[in-house]
Amino acid sequence: MLSQKLHEAINQQINAELWSAYLYLSMSMDAEAKGLKGVANWFFIQFKEEQDHARIFMNYLASRDAKVVLAPIEGVRNEWASALDMFRDTLEHEKKVTAMINNLAHIASEDHDFASNNMLIWFINEQVEEEENARGMIQAYEAVEGNKFGSYMLDKELAARVYNVPSPLATAK
Repeated sequence: MLSQKLHEAINQQINAELWSAYLYLSMSMDAEAKGLKGVANWFFIQFKEEQDHARIFMNYLASRDAKVVLAPIEGVRNEWASALDMFRDTLEHEKKVTAMINNLAHIASEDHDFASNNMLIWFINEQVEEEENARGMIQAYEAVEGNKFGSYMLDKELAARVYNVPSPLATAK
């Protein structure tokens, strides 16, 4: 059985994952409006991933006979000056999500809840990847800053990104 503290924290995390999805959808729509089809695609895939992260947490609560309580999703920013600004905001946001996941792991450790700790390992590893991807995009956009052809080629590369169902959902019943 989950502790009340961890149960509430996971419900807050579900809300945060859905807010993240909403943020990335907003970034995707802003990129689309700016004619950055590849950036729009990259962020739309992020949108789907965040929805899946929320679903993984929801499935976990259900498996532990704990109720999912959905909360209203706060509004998000709707416009950025550039793709580089979007990726910088993404990195800062993912650092906050990492801190939230680490807090969940801390609570689970305090509770001696080894099942929850085990589930959270996937998210801890995912956050390392999320931050690394955002840093990589920042470096790529900084490398081509002011170079229209470089920006064009980078956008074309991002258009080729494809969505992959996260492994906890791919193996779900």
